[in-house]
Amino acid sequence: MARISLQHVSKSFGGGHGPSAVKDFCLEIEDGELIVFVGPSGCGKSTTLRMIAGLEEATSGAILIGGRNVTHLPPKDRNVAMVFQNYALYPQKTVYDNMAFGLYVRGEDRKEIDRRVKAAAVSLDLEALLDRKPRQLSGGQMQRVALGRALVRDPDVFLLDEPLSNLDAKLRVKMREEIATLHARLGATMIFVTHDQVEAMTLGDRIVIMRDGVIQQAGKPLELYDRPANTFVAGFIGSPEMNLVNGQLVEDGERLAVRSGDLTLRIPENTFATQEKNVTLGIRPEHLVIADGSPLEMSVSLVEQIGAQTYLLGMIAGHKMRAVFERRDEIRSGDKVPIAFPTERLHLFSSAGGATLRKTEGRVAVHAKECA
Repeated sequence: MARISLQHVSKSFGGGHGPSAVKDFCLEIEDGELIVFVGPSGCGKSTTLRMIAGLEEATSGAILIGGRNVTHLPPKDRNVAMVFQNYALYPQKTVYDNMAFGLYVRGEDRKEIDRRVKAAAVSLDLEALLDRKPRQLSGGQMQRVALGRALVRDPDVFLLDEPLSNLDAKLRVKMREEIATLHARLGATMIFVTHDQVEAMTLGDRIVIMRDGVIQQAGKPLELYDRPANTFVAGFIGSPEMNLVNGQLVEDGERLAVRSGDLTLRIPENTFATQEKNVTLGIRPEHLVIADGSPLEMSVSLVEQIGAQTYLLGMIAGHKMRAVFERRDEIRSGDKVPIAFPTERLHLFSSAGGATLRKTEGRVAVHAKECA
């Protein structure tokens, strides 16, 4: 497999004079990593993947795979395999021939083709389906065939472009597990594109969050959850999304606090840069706690029972917020629930640009770009 280096890669349409889909993208992907590109529609994640595959030409920058500069090489010379959202299977060919097609084109020996296809079929539980046509398969089976077609090529890099988006929820979970198992067994370098943050959190060794063609943050899943670089990442990672409240830094006794209308919350000492007056306070719904005797109450307007958890929507000191607790059958719409904000769970961002104000080793944390 191979290490991938993306060095200041940009993509503009219209001969380089049109809108930019990807801007100054810098990332180092280690050999054997499973990296997930995630973000809303139109953020540039699929365009970046297609540039790595050679299906789109980079406007500027360099793409290296295994130390080899492939920026201007055609797809066939990059030794990458791509799995598409719509499977891209040949309807008139059998499962066997769909999986073998790329090897036929490359002129591989027939015995070697047969060995690879049957080995991949065993890995993906497709042995009984090799003589079927795509129309005779379920969505999950077609997705496994698409994975098998990539697997038999023995590529340096696997590129997966929203491969699970056409599957139902239950099948998505199963296929997610299969991809994770396949990656663990192969130790392959994989890049997985999705708009689903749950897929990103459960699959990725690291996650790259994109917005408007720009990396917002790259890091391990729990790093992004615990230390979001800005309000966009804070709102994108986590479900329900983080509660965010705009306010001002004020002195509350000997401590600094954030005040927003009737809500005043002290912030932890020596954790945030506090030179800015206008700030955004954040806390995740699952980090709010029910605390008898707390001066703060949630006036509950909506209760959602999600099996093991109870989701609440309501007003706290004039601010609409969400809260998530372990199952609480007794809470009803219209109730007032005493709520506390654990100080160590608070986040603080600049109101001006949305960047985190959390200090890291004496400086404000920044996690956007990986190369100088």
